[in-house]
Amino acid sequence: MTLKKATGAGLLALALAAALLEPALAQAPAPAEAPKLDTGDTAWMLTSTALVLMMTIPGLALFYGGMVRKKNVLATVMQSFAITSLVTVLWMIVGYSLAFTEGPMNAFLGGFGKFFLAGVSNTTTNALAATIPEWVFIMFQMTFAIITPALICGAFAERMKFSALMWFMGLWLIVVYCPIAHWVWGGGFLGGWGVLDFAGGTVVHINAGVAGLVAALIIGKRNGFGVANLAPHNLTLSLIGASLLWVGWFGFNAGSAVAANALAGAAMLNTQVATAMAALAWMFCEWIVIKKPSLLGILSGAVAGLVAVTPAAGFVAPGGALAIGLLAGIGCYLASVHLKKAFGYDDSLDVFGVHAVGGIIGALLTGIFASQAINELGKEASLVTQAYGVVVTIVYTAVVSAILLFIIDAVIGLRPTKTEEEEGLDIALHGETVQ
Repeated sequence: MTLKKATGAGLLALALAAALLEPALAQAPAPAEAPKLDTGDTAWMLTSTALVLMMTIPGLALFYGGMVRKKNVLATVMQSFAITSLVTVLWMIVGYSLAFTEGPMNAFLGGFGKFFLAGVSNTTTNALAATIPEWVFIMFQMTFAIITPALICGAFAERMKFSALMWFMGLWLIVVYCPIAHWVWGGGFLGGWGVLDFAGGTVVHINAGVAGLVAALIIGKRNGFGVANLAPHNLTLSLIGASLLWVGWFGFNAGSAVAANALAGAAMLNTQVATAMAALAWMFCEWIVIKKPSLLGILSGAVAGLVAVTPAAGFVAPGGALAIGLLAGIGCYLASVHLKKAFGYDDSLDVFGVHAVGGIIGALLTGIFASQAINELGKEASLVTQAYGVVVTIVYTAVVSAILLFIIDAVIGLRPTKTEEEEGLDIALHGETVQ
């Protein structure tokens, strides 16, 4: 065979091989591209982060500040501001690492791999938020860590030493909040079991509400509870604060989609629907029972709806959100008014009745109303699994919070003196008064 013939035969063979392989190559899946940073997602998450921070300062500060007596308003708003500052520093140093990295006991706690945010750069991302810079994810989760201990303060309003509060909140963040956040969101055992918590019904609200009740019981009742006039001094402030909470909650819930997408839109709509329904439900309960709908009642109902829809916002359809709002409004009204009266505990601003009870209602109903059409994870929803997450959170939070409080009480004391409480915490602890 001549060289020319051999070459022609070789080319023909190659052509035939290519023709035979072409269908197989066409059917082979293309390698999956790694997620890329998305400017739209990043812009939405920057906005959501600012909205969630606004929920604590000034939202929660004003909401709580308006509900206490005038002599304690500065001390109350100071708590929210100081906690914001304290948690920011602790989250940067160790909190983020404990909640959102892997550790040697990863089912229970993250590690120290990102202590002082080591290894975080302009090019890193977190696997939970692959289309935004890790800096933004750190900041977004920081705002959740800020508001959770700040919520607790309402349960023991007007009767805790500022020094004790700072120690309790700092330690509580590290040994209660960070582990539970890791269990649910950071790769821990509750998330592994299939517990669904879209934006913090378990991590934030049940956690804070139970800790608040434990603190209120250990610290004791306010002087004059059940005898003196402990009515709110300025509900206009509370209205402004509750309104800021409502608007900021869109960042809280819709932001938890961690993208500017349809899921964020569903979460936002569900948040609005549940909040409005719960506000009306509480208002009508009050109207029926005491014959007058109050501003404080409708504000409390709105917050109850915000709380209850938080775990469900990205899992349920609007009809489910409406049902959650209705049941939360009624359930939180009964807990905050009648349950508290029946047991006689002094939960000053109804942290347990609104946040713990609302969070429990929302977490359990997520297991009933979750829809695969809204979120693929909805197919894994289970009432039993949700109840498991609720019970584990309640037990852990109650036990560890109580231990922290007893230790702090033994070392520096939890309460101001009776004279200081009578004088008011503004002047007694901070040397300031409202004119």
